[in-house]
Amino acid sequence: MSLSPHSMIARRPETPSQTGGPYVHIGLAPQQAGFDIFDHNFGNVLTTPETKGEHITLEGRVFDGTGTPVRDVLIEIWQANAAGRYAHPGDSQDGHTQGGRTQAREIDPTFRGWGRTGGDFDTGVYTFETIKPGPVPANDGGTQAPHILMVLFARGINLGLHTRVYFDDEADANAADPVLNGIEWETRRDTLVAKRSERDGRVVYTFDVYLQDTPAGGLETVFFDI
Repeated sequence: MSLSPHSMIARRPETPSQTGGPYVHIGLAPQQAGFDIFDHNFGNVLTTPETKGEHITLEGRVFDGTGTPVRDVLIEIWQANAAGRYAHPGDSQDGHTQGGRTQAREIDPTFRGWGRTGGDFDTGVYTFETIKPGPVPANDGGTQAPHILMVLFARGINLGLHTRVYFDDEADANAADPVLNGIEWETRRDTLVAKRSERDGRVVYTFDVYLQDTPAGGLETVFFDI
């Protein structure tokens, strides 16, 4: 008796979707959840006092479609250093040419380049201590504006939501950025731009994320299919 390839395929029922919560903090940010279970914990501080570049605070809140802060969100960021180089073996660039001069893109051993934190359980505010990244190459041979990559996890989210953080004091670079220019509706591009201010002598960029459109309209953050 012969079996057809179709009949030999084992049939299994689909499993339920797995969201990012509500236990995501216990495994990924246990100290925030009140557990001390790892020897080394990843946190929201990417720098040391010796890290090169402009030291900044990135902060904000994540809102749902009703305009309510999502207080159990978990956020990860990764970015280039001040020279525009990532702390990753896949980034092998040695330098870039600007104004006819070649500038080195060196690794900064004092900069981690990746961070993780949760929103405050009471206020929903998240905070990262980092540096403003340098510009990085684009796939078309051009240059991308300085930006931070961000991914969000929370209960009810089946897949991490990927977005980008640009800076409002980089208007010229933003205007030439191929990713921002790829967003058809120009008004939506503003949802990816953090606002600069100063607090107690420190530079602060505020970046609020809206998971869905809100009653006010037009605020939903642009997310990317990664």
